[in-house]
Amino acid sequence: MDEPGFSASAPLGGFGPEDLLNCYAAGVFPMGEGRDDPRIFLVEPERRGVLPLDGFRVPARLRRTVRSGVFEVRADTAFGAVLDACAAPAPGREDSWINGPIRRLYGQLHARGHAHSVECWRDERLVGGLYGVNLGGAFFGESMFSRERDASKAALVHLVARLKRGGWRLLDAQFLTAHLSQFGAVEMPQAAYLTLLSSARRLRPDARSLIDPMTGPEAVAYALQPTTQAS
Repeated sequence: MDEPGFSASAPLGGFGPEDLLNCYAAGVFPMGEGRDDPRIFLVEPERRGVLPLDGFRVPARLRRTVRSGVFEVRADTAFGAVLDACAAPAPGREDSWINGPIRRLYGQLHARGHAHSVECWRDERLVGGLYGVNLGGAFFGESMFSRERDASKAALVHLVARLKRGGWRLLDAQFLTAHLSQFGAVEMPQAAYLTLLSSARRLRPDARSLIDPMTGPEAVAYALQPTTQAS
């Protein structure tokens, strides 16, 4: 999620949400050159970052934070606001690959049930969250943001817990970063990733699992337990 360095193809013309899903199915994803640049590029990394659901790690302090319920965690109640927050300037991230065409495409995917947000709220303020794309038993993490300490991390724990509860098998992180390594993220060749993706896409997990409420203690318990195969 959110790695600035990548190799991109030539800029693409206009394409729609079905084309975008086909990109994910083929192991590539779109990015923009900058917030104000209208072009979209396809990216296929030579090595792929993945968060293994069976090997997901939650640091002890974060476990306490999530269990405490300091954040109210919801899903798909403010997708547009999460997207805007991910695209907004932040320390160390003054520009963003989320441009106007990208935002419209993911909004269309959300309307079709293929893009989801996990949101952390505190006193009815959106303080952190993430969003991504769902295709079969694969979930593609796109971006996250935090306005309070650990808010985006808590959203990630809840995402992993909900994916495990529902029977997902692959959580794509696009690129391996130091931030994601603390959770057990690994890097693999694109060819190996495509094999995992092909298998995961054939699954039919419980779609309600992403949306249905989950307490903090439940989130930690699900995030740390072994995965179960969906059919």
